[in-house]
Amino acid sequence: MDAEKLTVCHQLNQPKVTNLMLSPRGNTLVTLGPYFAPDRGGGEPNLLFWNVQTGAIVKSYTFKKSYNWEPKWSGDDEVCAVCINNELHFYEKNNFEILANKLHLQKVTGFCMAEGTAPYMVSVYVAGAKGQPSFVRVYQYPNFGGQTAAIANKSFYKADRVHMYWNKAGTGLVILTSTESSDSSYYGEQGLHYIGVGAGESCLVPLAKNGPVYSVMWSPLNTEFCVVYGYMPSKATLFNLKCEPIFDFGTGPRNHCFYNPHGNILCLSGFGNLAGHVEFWDVKQHKQISQFKAADTTSFLWSPDGEHILTATTAPRLRVNNGYKLWHYTGSLLATEPVASGNELWEATWRPAAFSEKPVRYKPAEPGLAMPEAQKTEAYRPPQARGSDYKPLQLHQYEPASNPKQPQATIMGTDKAVSKNKKKREARKAKSSQEGEAKDQAIPDMTHHAPSDASNPTPTTGNPEVDKKIRNIRKKLQQIEKLKEQLAAGKQLEVNQMEKLKTEDALVKELEDLEIG
Repeated sequence: MDAEKLTVCHQLNQPKVTNLMLSPRGNTLVTLGPYFAPDRGGGEPNLLFWNVQTGAIVKSYTFKKSYNWEPKWSGDDEVCAVCINNELHFYEKNNFEILANKLHLQKVTGFCMAEGTAPYMVSVYVAGAKGQPSFVRVYQYPNFGGQTAAIANKSFYKADRVHMYWNKAGTGLVILTSTESSDSSYYGEQGLHYIGVGAGESCLVPLAKNGPVYSVMWSPLNTEFCVVYGYMPSKATLFNLKCEPIFDFGTGPRNHCFYNPHGNILCLSGFGNLAGHVEFWDVKQHKQISQFKAADTTSFLWSPDGEHILTATTAPRLRVNNGYKLWHYTGSLLATEPVASGNELWEATWRPAAFSEKPVRYKPAEPGLAMPEAQKTEAYRPPQARGSDYKPLQLHQYEPASNPKQPQATIMGTDKAVSKNKKKREARKAKSSQEGEAKDQAIPDMTHHAPSDASNPTPTTGNPEVDKKIRNIRKKLQQIEKLKEQLAAGKQLEVNQMEKLKTEDALVKELEDLEIG
């Protein structure tokens, strides 16, 4: 279709197409169909390249797999790469009659090309076998010859799958490795690595919380990237090109991050199995702009103007309440379009366009529609607590946003409940310390000894058996103190560790009895 005139350019009579994609400039269309091998001879070509101007097939391949089929183009459509039989085939200027270059590596599992212009960067992933590590190599097109042709190289021993994320300038590459399973977790392990193209340096991206990596996205400005990671409530952190944390957004119900086309606004959201919580942040000022809920969202897309958002509920992920909504990043709901009953919405997207960047606003820029009211449900109360001022326990305590370089800075948009709880904890701590001092002054001989360390040696009672019991109890109390610190830092403890915390009072009482005796 011609998007300007809304007229049909070509109608391609190609049955059983399962996937399709356009090159960045729209010069070539690629279609993939199911692989079919007749009884005699090889399979029929199912990966087809079409010239958009003429509607003719300019290249065809027989592709047996249903994954990693997508060709990769540079951002200016000058270079195209296709992975065929452990080889990367390169074509220039959409001329598929002449093979411009070729890169051969054994067991090429995946590759990625930076979306920018020249110099063109290509990263290749080769899976390891027979005790050999997997590795990712970075090349600058078309320099593929010789052992020293690779600009950078990174090896991994735990990498069954690899996802590669280039920034558009081709100066930085983030690699997410994952395993099917491991000794420490049934769900496998993940690792996040960074490769800098300039000097070929590589490092491990430091993540402040254990758990899976949900989302990785580069800023359109190519100077930073955002990572959403950790067990729920997950963390979100900005990193610079040295893999140093620039800003920590704290924790929350999130599993996605989206930069707008200008890179000045970042959206953190929780979709899928989460309730649809959405936050918008001013990237330069590190301030929260707005937050709201977009329930049942399966598709999220920024408008090319960098100010409006399209959210949609689509099939087959959800087959009820299909439709789309238009929002402004300040929280205004501008339009909602449900699909008629009995129909399904499969996809919704923006038409590409070019817009200039506008200043970030904090107040609603446009009058919006009324937000749909969420169904309110009262918290469950046990029978003995009904009719009283019973307050249910909070499931998660979210960490506020913070700046690693300015830990005392006030961050706009932090949760008020977190600061309130912090004040309560400090008041309880001060009160307990005062009570402890008063108790020590009243009964000096009954002082409770802290777990032994280098500055507080364990006293002897003269009985070797009693001394041994005291040392064991002190060791357990030290372990409990470490678990309490990990719990306060947001780490999720195992069931046996939580049970161990419950034994602290009994251990302290036993220790006092032994020392007094």
